[in-house]
Amino acid sequence: MDSKEEKNDGEKEKSRMLQHDVNAIIKKHEDFIFGRKGGKRAQFAHKNLEGLDFSNRELSDADFTGAYLSEANFSGTKLDRAIFYCADLRRVNLSGASLKNADLRGASLRGANMVGANMDGIDLREGSLSNTDSKGGLKAAHENLTVVDKGGANLSGAKMNNAKLSGAVAVGSNFSDAMMKGAKIKKASLKDADFSGTNLENADLSECDLENVMLNGAVLSGTAINLSEVKKENLQGALMSSPVGLTIKDLPAPLEQLLQLHKAWVDSNGKNGRQLDLSGFDLRGTSLFIGQCLILIKAKGAIMYELDLTKAQLQGSDLREVDLRYANLAGIDMRGANFSKAQLRNATLQGALLQPVVLASGYTMITNLSESSLRHANFSGANLTRVNFKGADLSDADLRGADLTDANFQDARIEGLQLDPDQQALIEAAIAAPSDV
Repeated sequence: MDSKEEKNDGEKEKSRMLQHDVNAIIKKHEDFIFGRKGGKRAQFAHKNLEGLDFSNRELSDADFTGAYLSEANFSGTKLDRAIFYCADLRRVNLSGASLKNADLRGASLRGANMVGANMDGIDLREGSLSNTDSKGGLKAAHENLTVVDKGGANLSGAKMNNAKLSGAVAVGSNFSDAMMKGAKIKKASLKDADFSGTNLENADLSECDLENVMLNGAVLSGTAINLSEVKKENLQGALMSSPVGLTIKDLPAPLEQLLQLHKAWVDSNGKNGRQLDLSGFDLRGTSLFIGQCLILIKAKGAIMYELDLTKAQLQGSDLREVDLRYANLAGIDMRGANFSKAQLRNATLQGALLQPVVLASGYTMITNLSESSLRHANFSGANLTRVNFKGADLSDADLRGADLTDANFQDARIEGLQLDPDQQALIEAAIAAPSDV
């Protein structure tokens, strides 16, 4: 260890805080936030808080300027408008935290876990901070950290609408499936960054270093970006402003009329009306599906990105390979539907019905989500009885409160899956069990 590192370690040791002291400050801060007597805003500037636990607390507007916070736990914590200017946040756990309009300018985020965090309006631009040394001279805060320490964060599934990242160093960072509408990322270092499935609608990525950046499946409608610098293989499946294939305008009749004909077809057991076939259509922007009768529709490969289908009826429908990312399917009845190889990342399916449906003939139709992408999807409170999740990607999905009776999870990816304690053993048994599906 050189003298510079020894000096930094010595300064960190002097400012080190203990957990019980931090707990007392947090308690006073929460009193301050909620207007209780004796409350005081938390001031942690330049303190050594490495490895300490701040999880599931209320720390909005707290000051962590220049603090040492590596490996600290902020999971589930409310940190709206908090100041982390030039803080050391390497390997910190901020999963599920709320950081709306927080100031993280110049923060070091190497290895940080920010999966599913709400960071709308966050400021991640470059910043610098100087302190005085023992002789009264100026020195850079965390001067031992390198440019590399500013990148490599995991922000998968985070909400970052209108975030400020201009000039930021985000080399190797993971922004996959994040919501980054209107984000300002101008002149940022994004080499090897992953924006797969990220919504970058109306974002500004002009003059960025885009070497080997991944944009597969990203939404780039209205995005300011020089796509000539991106490899074609890193743009597969990206959604641009222009539609993918046919649109609503290419339907044989107005969609509202076709929905009425389909309902008549369902109500008459196929004697009247006409079955609705939306296979391959780009349906972005329509608001006509809320609460609609969509039983037995055909929509294989349709683009239904961000659509609202709350309380719709989709029993027995063919929705293979459909793109329903960020769609609202809360309370939907999709019993017996086929969603194999569909994209439902970040979709809301709270309270949805996915159990089998038994036809008049006695035939049982099991809901099929095999090989589908369900990362960050919310299935809380849904009925998932006997659902086929074989080979599906459920990473960071929320299944808390869902009925998982006899569901098939063989070969499914479940990293970061959110479960109730009693569901964990059930999932492990389901993965280990042989399947006849």
